[in-house]
Amino acid sequence: MPDRGGGPTGPRIRAGRPSRRVRALLVTLGVLAVLGMLFTMFAGFWTDWLWYRSVHYSSVFTTTLSTKIGLFFVFGLLMAAAVGLNIWLAHRLRPPLSAMSMEQQSLDRYRMGIAPYKKWLLLAVTSLVGLIAGASAAGQWRTWLMWVNGVPFHQKDPQFHLDVSFFAFDLPWYRFLLGFGFATAVLCLIAAALTHYLYGGLRVTSPGARATAAATGHLSVLLGIFVALKAVAYWLDRYGLAVKSSDFKATDNWTGMRYVDATAYLPAKTILFCIAVICALLFFATLWRRTWQLPVIGFGLMVLSAILIGGLYPAIVQKFQVQPNEQAKEAPYVQKNLKATREAYGIDDTKVSGYEGTSTTSEKSTLRGDADDAASIRILDPNIVSPTFQQRQEMKDYYAFPTNLDVDRYPGQDGKEQDTVIGLRELNLAGIPKNNWINDHFRYTHGFGVVAAKGTEAEDGEPVFTEYDLPSKGDLGTYEQRVYYGEKTTTYSIVGGPQKEIDYSDNGGEKPTSYRGGSGVNLDNPVNRAAYALTFNEPQILYSGAIGKGSRILYNRTPKERVEAVAPWLTIDGDTYPAVVNHRIQWIVDAYTTTNSYPYSSRTTLGDTTADSLTATNNSRAVVAQQNQVNYIRNSVKATVDAYTGEVRLYQWDTRDPVLKTWMKAFPDTVRPRSAISPDLMKHLRYPQDLFKVQRELLTRYHVTDADTFLTGSEVWQVPNDPTNKSGDAVPPYYLSMRMPDQAKQAFSLSTTFTPSGRDNLSAFMTVDAEAGTDDYGKIRILKLPTGTTVDGPKQVQSKFNSEQDIAAAIKLLKGGDSDIEYGNLLTVPLDGGLLYVEPVYVRGGSLKYPLLRKVLVTYEGDTAFENTLGEALDKVFRARSSDTSPPDTGSGNPSGKTDPAVQRALQDAQKAFDAGRQALKDGPDWDAYAKAQKDLQEALRQAEKAQAKAGKSAGGSGGKGS
Repeated sequence: MPDRGGGPTGPRIRAGRPSRRVRALLVTLGVLAVLGMLFTMFAGFWTDWLWYRSVHYSSVFTTTLSTKIGLFFVFGLLMAAAVGLNIWLAHRLRPPLSAMSMEQQSLDRYRMGIAPYKKWLLLAVTSLVGLIAGASAAGQWRTWLMWVNGVPFHQKDPQFHLDVSFFAFDLPWYRFLLGFGFATAVLCLIAAALTHYLYGGLRVTSPGARATAAATGHLSVLLGIFVALKAVAYWLDRYGLAVKSSDFKATDNWTGMRYVDATAYLPAKTILFCIAVICALLFFATLWRRTWQLPVIGFGLMVLSAILIGGLYPAIVQKFQVQPNEQAKEAPYVQKNLKATREAYGIDDTKVSGYEGTSTTSEKSTLRGDADDAASIRILDPNIVSPTFQQRQEMKDYYAFPTNLDVDRYPGQDGKEQDTVIGLRELNLAGIPKNNWINDHFRYTHGFGVVAAKGTEAEDGEPVFTEYDLPSKGDLGTYEQRVYYGEKTTTYSIVGGPQKEIDYSDNGGEKPTSYRGGSGVNLDNPVNRAAYALTFNEPQILYSGAIGKGSRILYNRTPKERVEAVAPWLTIDGDTYPAVVNHRIQWIVDAYTTTNSYPYSSRTTLGDTTADSLTATNNSRAVVAQQNQVNYIRNSVKATVDAYTGEVRLYQWDTRDPVLKTWMKAFPDTVRPRSAISPDLMKHLRYPQDLFKVQRELLTRYHVTDADTFLTGSEVWQVPNDPTNKSGDAVPPYYLSMRMPDQAKQAFSLSTTFTPSGRDNLSAFMTVDAEAGTDDYGKIRILKLPTGTTVDGPKQVQSKFNSEQDIAAAIKLLKGGDSDIEYGNLLTVPLDGGLLYVEPVYVRGGSLKYPLLRKVLVTYEGDTAFENTLGEALDKVFRARSSDTSPPDTGSGNPSGKTDPAVQRALQDAQKAFDAGRQALKDGPDWDAYAKAQKDLQEALRQAEKAQAKAGKSAGGSGGKGS
């Protein structure tokens, strides 16, 4: 019997047992790691599929996924097969090894080392290049779908007379195929050359490289394929000239041919194509001639021709033909660019009219009534009054309004449409009394109600609310008020299960509710729970008792996220806005179809052209992420997202857009016809801001239709900087109901101003009819001011406001102590040949957390007024007495037109305090006296407002209801 304690058998047994356990442990850990990785990949795929199925757009998911998988496998296998075939062929064509040189003796060690693993090494190399190529091809799913589903534009480019669809849909796909071909040829050439070198078919000797006849033929064919692809590239480059960008004259993104392109580069590309074809044939001929001499000579001539014909000759043409007479040479091509750019951006029907900029009426008092008819001047600035909405209508800390509110149209009590500032009371998790997982995701799940106010009125400096309180009540009637989907709703919620939600709170306490909207993904299935626990990195989803039968998880809850997900081929406008439509809150989202391959149309960068002073402080309202360049854009889709159910609907808006028709072929049954838009929804659709900003940027140069004028650059405009904002960014466009000189009545419009390049006076005023469903919707009008006279632009108007002595002194008094001034939107309104400027002025006091409308600045034809109400300011500017006119009631004026004695006394006290303050500034200044005067002024103004409100109520002129 062997010694179990010290014999050779015993120790081996004892040493082997731990080794087996370790191996078993390692295998188990490895299996678990692989399963974990697989389940992680599965969780991402599964949750995506569940979400798309929950929003009823599963076809988008399957079409996109199948296209990506198809491209991945097709191009991955093609690349792998091509590289693998050439490695196998190079190995097959290896020469028999005889007496080996020192070089081959060194390589023999590598050959022997890889010999047992040749098949595995071949599989690894081909798999790697296949995976890389497949992943690259999968990213081209949009290009493939546009090529295979492309529809004609029925417009031809002016040079090649091909349909625009060739450049927009076909050429990008051909360029991808060409790039793939180049990559395949290069990788095959490298792989074949390394294999030939390793096995002796290609040798590096002291005079140079030597190759066997088989290696020579093999590598020559690959080089011939590469050169043939270069010939194809030269041919496609001919068409690429029509969409080539360059810096030229007034634009940095000029697109299309110029004189040198048409007369030098175009024939050069044709000649180089012919030379490349001949050179490729010479490489193929080495299969019979077995010599590199002619192909090398041909390749050298091709390179020399590319330098001389493709580089030097165009430079000579530009220097000696174009520059001496550039205007005449370039004019025909500039004319093509002007026409194509205006068509591609939808500005070809822009109506440009002359406008004097000065009034034709000598007696201004006669214009007082015309000022009311010219526009429903919106003195409530949606970009300033959000804190006021917050303070007066927030109700609970766990509700909040967006930083910038929206402007829409709703009927007033008299049934007439009026500009309305609107916002939703959305969920604010930061305001929850106690943050924990249950509160954040189960209890506090939604916002509640719409808050709206008249855009043209104020009462005691505050908005005149037409929809207010919690639950909301007012002019909007009954509607589903719960807001489960909104701009500020960025986290997930789990609803519908055993855990009740807080609906809202009132004097009776918290009101519980349970979601019945039907959206979201069901968590009854443990697989779903595990997948979401992994996706959201929250293990409690897997085992929490708060999740049970009927529980559903809501996510991707912002309107922009949802539309982008169901229509990944659309570009989304930066400003989504809510509307009450058919007794439901609907988010309205404008979406665009774009391309950057419209021939001769100049490109623009969306992120740059849509930036203004508002996006500088609130990036969520801009297409900041969209830094891609485009040279064609259409607002082809209007989308809605239900604030309660999250339902996404896409409506075809531009029925002629070929890009949209292409995507509708690729994703059938995802976009509803325009006829499906209900009349109630149509009332709230409007012209989108981002499209308008893109068009106004193009119109700074492309408002001219004459090539000679464009080339001189004498008519270049610029969008002025916002004079009321210190960011130094462009002034934003404003929605306003107004009447242009050629219009019979007011229309809901979007407007902006232009100034000459490098100067501050006004060049032009631009509007677009923004009210959907009307015949003039989308019609752009430009009032062009004469170049021989100077009319103040926004910056100059603001400067005069600030520099006028009386106004400056009054503003100093308003800003005294810890108060601050905020200037509202500087609105421009054409009136009787002149321009009326109106700007509300808000005061945010130290004790108040929100701004109040205290003054209105108005200027017209050099006359300026700084009064408590818009009516008073207009009266002063137009020298009209309030008793003789009926200005619109802003809520802080006297509806009867007569001065109440109490109001009169308070105003007299205010005037005395104002005068005392001015005198204190002159004397010393005496800051103690100035501070006392300021307090007296504030108290007098407060008393005046109270007396005015009391007088208004006694006269039956109560404005709207506050909180």
